[in-house]
Amino acid sequence: MNHFTARDEERRERARIGNRRKLRVAGRLTWRDASGALRFVSVMTRDVSEVDAFVECQAPTSIPLYRLVHFQIERSGRECSDLPPVLQQGKILSAVYRVGPYRQATGTPQGYALRLLIDPARAQAPRVAATA
Repeated sequence: MNHFTARDEERRERARIGNRRKLRVAGRLTWRDASGALRFVSVMTRDVSEVDAFVECQAPTSIPLYRLVHFQIERSGRECSDLPPVLQQGKILSAVYRVGPYRQATGTPQGYALRLLIDPARAQAPRVAATA
């Protein structure tokens, strides 16, 4: 029995710190595994904001929760007008903060939620200087 209600959905939407947009653009994740070997996987974004993104892997890949990864949008997708400016820059250090549901066929997650580890000054909107 599913006890999920519209109220729960509303509460979850308010808890998000970024304004998410549904956007599908190609990207890439790179990280070091436990043995120090460099790994990478092609991904497709499902939704993005100025501070986080949910990506779906194009190949079966297992990335541990809280692993630091570099996330970048492919060059061809960086010109998308809906893409937040922080993602148009290139590589962004990010942390895996949620692992999506597992695929039954492969036993690997369908996707990963990434928190973009950006300088807070870059994340804030420009402010108007106060006059005294």
